[in-house]
Amino acid sequence: MDNLAFHKPVLINEVIQHLAPKDGEVFLDATFGAGGYSKAILNSANCHLYAIDRDESAKKFAAVLEKSFPKNFTFLRGKFSDSEKLLAEKNVTELDGMVLDIGVSSMQLDDKSRGFSFDSEARLDMRMDQQNPFSAYELVNEFAEAELAKIIKEFGEEPKAKQIAKKIVIARKSSPVTSCRDLAEIVRSLYRGYSKTDPATRTFQALRIFVNQELDELKAALAASSNLLKKGGRLVVVSFHSLEDSIVKSFLKKEAGLDQTFSRYQPQSNCDNSHKNFHVVTKSAIAPTAEEIAINPRSRSSKMRVAIKL
Repeated sequence: MDNLAFHKPVLINEVIQHLAPKDGEVFLDATFGAGGYSKAILNSANCHLYAIDRDESAKKFAAVLEKSFPKNFTFLRGKFSDSEKLLAEKNVTELDGMVLDIGVSSMQLDDKSRGFSFDSEARLDMRMDQQNPFSAYELVNEFAEAELAKIIKEFGEEPKAKQIAKKIVIARKSSPVTSCRDLAEIVRSLYRGYSKTDPATRTFQALRIFVNQELDELKAALAASSNLLKKGGRLVVVSFHSLEDSIVKSFLKKEAGLDQTFSRYQPQSNCDNSHKNFHVVTKSAIAPTAEEIAINPRSRSSKMRVAIKL
């Protein structure tokens, strides 16, 4: 049993259903991670799959697929915002399908040394690309209180952002906030009583998004999908929180021409629909089933949106 067998890709059946791989087609898994989606795509048709990941540790999972599918799989190290450039270097300019699974991967969360996990004693890190010199440690220990509060509020939607930032600044005056556990305990100290999710979740999310510039990366990747997908090409995006889903929803709404507002006094013939690039398949986001959530609790907040290139 290889390492991929332990990875539980979120909404995998729905992803394959909507990507609908066929023999001879070309796909991009723009967020390779531990390779769950990639493996399922390659098993479903005799197609060629390109996979992108900026995390060096993804290479060990890619090596498994390179061995199993030597003629059908190509791994590209880099950011998915650079997908057009990375594919062009392989003389690929058109795709039949593209999947994006946004956010931190299970392999990153499960590796305590990476500094993503609340209860890890490891140094605060949260870098998806460990060649990036800027980590959560610098953010937490060097940024001004007002900047920290803004980041935690904007990217974590944390109602106690100001109090958390203030307590971080007070704590670091004595000694640096070094470990994930140290930071989590600072946030938890401002909450009392039962909580369905760990009180540190929103703060950790905010810092991780800022460190990795995740929302800007997502916007760039979505823009690239419009150029890379051929007519009839399928775009599948899985997100895990409202900030990501809002970006995906707004992009698809605009690209499908659904963001236009018309006056009832304006003749319909004057409405320009020529800019439509996508047809949105999912009017509402697809959520995991109760059965999937029971098997894989991390899937509970996931949402999937699908569109077809016109």
